[in-house]
Amino acid sequence: MHPLSVAELIDLNHHAWDEILDLFRQGANSYALFPANRESAEDTLYRLQVSTKSYLGAIALETGGVQWDSGWITLLGSGCDGIFGSLASWNGLQNPVISAADGLLVVAYDAAGGFFALDTGKFGRSGLIYYFAPDALEWESTDLQYSGFVGWLASGDLNLFYQTFRWKGWQEDIKQLEAGQVFGYYPPLWTEEGSGQTSKKAPISIKEAWNLASG
Repeated sequence: MHPLSVAELIDLNHHAWDEILDLFRQGANSYALFPANRESAEDTLYRLQVSTKSYLGAIALETGGVQWDSGWITLLGSGCDGIFGSLASWNGLQNPVISAADGLLVVAYDAAGGFFALDTGKFGRSGLIYYFAPDALEWESTDLQYSGFVGWLASGDLNLFYQTFRWKGWQEDIKQLEAGQVFGYYPPLWTEEGSGQTSKKAPISIKEAWNLASG
């Protein structure tokens, strides 16, 4: 099938970006919005072949990425300084920064080495977001579609979700992470001894964390 052009993918009458911005602004969780380079954004949109009437398309076009909760979660956009990779480079569509996962479209990652991905075939093409849990070493369904996932980032109880991964003072410690780094836990979170409170933490390459998810 002939791919749609950028002009065809940008839906001026039903562009989801204003709705998304309202969601961000009305949400309970703090966020940092990274601006997009228009050329990179349009290229990302074209490679994804999704319309901007969808949340995924609008975020790809309008953001370089979005960081939530003091930078604990990074939502991928079209890429920029301060964000490791983009929707295109994480998913084998352009200049790969990691090895793409079959049947998954990675859309976000977190500081604990967890990854969020849209099921495009690995779990039956459900269209749901799955989370690679670093304490279980397996992909788990969130039962959310992408739009619901974005809503959860804006207003969900992130502290509850990450209560076993975090520790007192994590907000300060996270400042030591550079783009492309997450925390390594020693002992690891998947061991009986590992936890956010008791394990030692140190920056590691996100590629090292991704090897556990994609292996």
